[in-house]
Amino acid sequence: MLRAIYPGSFDPVTFGHLDIIKRSSSLVDELIVGVLSNNAKSPLFSVEERVKMLKEVTENMPKVKIVPFEGLLVDFSRKMNARMVIRGLRAITDFEYELQMAQTNHKLEPQLETAFLTTGLEYSYLSSTTVKEVAAFGGDISQFVPDIVIEKIQEKINKRRV
Repeated sequence: MLRAIYPGSFDPVTFGHLDIIKRSSSLVDELIVGVLSNNAKSPLFSVEERVKMLKEVTENMPKVKIVPFEGLLVDFSRKMNARMVIRGLRAITDFEYELQMAQTNHKLEPQLETAFLTTGLEYSYLSSTTVKEVAAFGGDISQFVPDIVIEKIQEKINKRRV
């Protein structure tokens, strides 16, 4: 059984993330979407909220499992018994960083391989940061994220304005 992990912050999950989830889940027996709890960042959504949103938008993908984690990816991969990491690439700058991370992970855990998928052209510009910035200024984010995510972002933004 080939089990892979697609790790990330997913703050919030975008159509670009979903593109990678759909495509990579067709290549493996089970895809674990690892939702990272990273204290160095100031996320818009808690880990629990991000997990819940991801579960909602992937509910029709039977090979996808959503699991929160913290710490090193290699430790999480051992815990999940996964031998592959999936990473999405949008641009050359992504590749430089992701290559370094893949090599570090492989050094720490020689059995762990990384597979890179290029993001679909329609999502090559898209990031969670961009979505949050557009939403914060009242822009239309419907072409970037699922409807359920739009609602959650609007709720957060409205709470911050009060």
